[in-house]
Order: sequence, then C-alpha cells, then structure tokens
Amino acid sequence: MQSSASTISSQPRIKLFLALSRTPHGLLDMATPALAALLWLGSIPPVHVIIIGLVTAFSGYTAVYALNDVVDYRADRRKIRECGLKCSAGDLDAVYARHPMAQGLLSLKDGMLWTAAWGAIALLGAWVLNPVCALIFILGCLAEAFYCLMLKISWIRAFISGGVKSAGGLAAIYAVAPDSAPAFLIGFFLWFFFWEIGGQNVPNDWSDLEEDTRMGAETIPVRFGPEVSAWTVLISLAIAFIMSIALFWLTPAHLSAFYFLAAIPAGIFLLLLPAWRLYSGRTAALASALFNRASFYPVTMFVVIFLSAVF
Repeated sequence: MQSSASTISSQPRIKLFLALSRTPHGLLDMATPALAALLWLGSIPPVHVIIIGLVTAFSGYTAVYALNDVVDYRADRRKIRECGLKCSAGDLDAVYARHPMAQGLLSLKDGMLWTAAWGAIALLGAWVLNPVCALIFILGCLAEAFYCLMLKISWIRAFISGGVKSAGGLAAIYAVAPDSAPAFLIGFFLWFFFWEIGGQNVPNDWSDLEEDTRMGAETIPVRFGPEVSAWTVLISLAIAFIMSIALFWLTPAHLSAFYFLAAIPAGIFLLLLPAWRLYSGRTAALASALFNRASFYPVTMFVVIFLSAVF
C-alpha cells in the first residue's frame, strides 16, 4: 500500500487534478451532449458552436466530477481511514488515483479552486450558447452537491444522479435548438436517466457495497440488497435500450436504417448482456465490469448517430 501511495504521489501534479475530475470518464461522457445535438439537428453544427460546445462540455464535466469529491471530502477521508483505500485496478474512475484529496495528495483548497475555475469557464460557455444552458449547468451543480449530501439520508439520491447525467445532453439540445419538441426532450431525458441508474449509479454503489455498509450509507444495494439491485439494473437498462430505439421516431433528424443495425447490437453488448450477467452472478466484480462497459455506451451511440445522420 505504501509503495502504491508513493508511486501516486510522485506522479505529475496535473495527473492528480485529472484524477480529481475523473477525466478519462469525463471524456467519455462528453459524447452525450455531442450526440444530443447531432440527434436533434441531423447534421454537424456550425464550427463556432462545436468549438464553444467542446470547451463548455469539457469544463462542465471536469467541474462537476471534481465537485463530487469536494462535497464528499470529509466522507471520503473517513471511508479511507476506517475502511482503507479500495483497490482501483480496472476502475475507470480511478485511472490516475482514487479520491486524491481524501488521500492527502491534493489539498481541499486546491480542489475547490480547480472546481471553481472550470465551473466558471463552463458557465460562461453555456451562457454564450444559450442562457438556458447556463441555468441547466447551475441546476446540475446544485443537484450534484445535493446528491452527495444525501449519502446517509436516502437511496432516492440515485434518481438525482440520473437527472445530473441527463443535464449535459439537454443543455446541448437547447444550445442548437432553443424551441425543441417536448416529446423529444422527454425521450432523451428518459434514455440517459435510466442508462445512468442501471449502468452507472447502482453498479458503482454495488462495487462499494462493503464500504458503504460500514459507513452507514443509503444506496440501493445497501438498502435493498442484491436481488432488488439486480432487478433495478436490468429493468433500467432495458428501458434505456427501448428508449434508444424509440428516439428514432422522436428525433426530427432523418436517420438511416443503419441506426437500427448498429444501435441494437450496441445496446445488447454494452448494456443488456453485462446487466444479465450481473443479475445471474450478483458479484461486485460483475457490477464493476458492467459499469466500465456501460461507460462506453455514449461514445458508441455518438458514432452510431453520426454515421446514421451524416452518411
């Protein structure tokens, strides 16, 4: 453990900040606003929208992921003190280091400044794109903080996580189409809401089940156990899969038949198969495997939508 900590602390300082923001995961999540804009327009947005959108999306995800660790700073320190540092091998959210502030590799002040700086850039970019985008970003940050503060209060916090993960895509839609159709917005929201619940939130909490139980956390796996958690994952990802197909008719974009040929196997391979394995096996390792595989779903669907809309 000491050798591992020494190796982490000797890394370039920037890697610790990237670890704070879970940047590898954040880069995958950036595909969500990109595919949302493309799914509405059915074509590539203007160059200035792409540039501002990329900067805003990167800044936003960097700030929100870091905000999670800032708000959870004391809880994470206590978890490490009482439960030890969880092995991060194969964990997409801990490529560089897991909770670098809680480990003492970064100070709380450093984390707050990092979060505030990227948050300010994201807010400015969102305002330039559309003031509604700025409002969505602010609400997303508040919801993320509230999600963290509910750690020991209620498992319903999982639903807040679903809303936060949908916010980036909704903001991107408003950036390119201020008067979007309500049916499309609702369909898109449900798609990524249930992807987050079944593919990210519950599997991640399942991986932390032992630690969360000792800490008295309120998560779906802790509160309801493996059977309900497995059903929650399976049903949520089945709904997300169905919504991905339904959006073919809800989007104003003219998608080719290639969408079905690619979206269906992508959903089966990245969501449904690992969800079924988790339902059958019900282990933390299978939950972690589902989390990692489902994390690649947004970027995969971006490629599918791009090829279906542009070619």
